Amino acid sequence: MKKLLCALAIVAASAAVSSAALAQDVAAGKSSFNKCLACHAIGEGAKNKVGPELNGIDGRKSGQAEGYSYSDANKNSGITWNEAVFKEYIKDPKAKIPGTKMAFAGIKKESEINDLWAFVSQFDKDGKIIAK
Repeated sequence: MKKLLCALAIVAASAAVSSAALAQDVAAGKSSFNKCLACHAIGEGAKNKVGPELNGIDGRKSGQAEGYSYSDANKNSGITWNEAVFKEYIKDPKAKIPGTKMAFAGIKKESEINDLWAFVSQFDKDGKIIAK
């Protein structure tokens, strides 16, 4: 019985640490998103700016944000955004989609890319945070 209680305590502690780590990733991603704010908006009430609003990016086809004028390269890229594609793209947008209008050198640090994805992927198409 002692072993069972000890095992349960370890599992509960691990879950708490995992939740805290996720919260820290999202918080760090929100901070990293400050680099994006000049061109992009996200969250409830987000509107297109120099770049498209990013609500619901996970699963959205490239070039599909309503009301945004995309480059032909972006519209015709055939990309459906997901974690792997976003992480590759954000390292060097012009290499991933040659001809894109996005004038951003990219983010090279893996941990920052992971944190940024944790932040942007939490918003649904209406800008509401998805419960995970």
